[in-house]
Amino acid sequence: MRGCTTAVILLYLTRMPISLEEIKKIALLARIKLTPDEEKRHAETISAVLDYMKILNEVPTDGVEPTSQVTGLSNVYREDEAVISTNKKELMDCMPDVYAGELKVPAVFSEVESS
Repeated sequence: MRGCTTAVILLYLTRMPISLEEIKKIALLARIKLTPDEEKRHAETISAVLDYMKILNEVPTDGVEPTSQVTGLSNVYREDEAVISTNKKELMDCMPDVYAGELKVPAVFSEVESS
């Protein structure tokens, strides 16, 4: 459906009701196994969703600009400035293991013995 507008896609999708054969094909493509009860339930559910899309397709949207954000809020950032820490000794005193003025941590990677 490359190059189709949203309205055209919605019109295509709103052919109701969706058949059990279509549900079986979708399940096959999705590689999921459905019981007959699940097939029937999904056919009803998907048909209801597509019916709702048909209703939404009737809403006049002429002159409405596309948007991805509707609240008007925007992120507020501060400048990233380097500052000299004045409390290094206090921080080092809180550390569980310090060696030569640096934090000592367990090794993340260890050598693997070859067999």
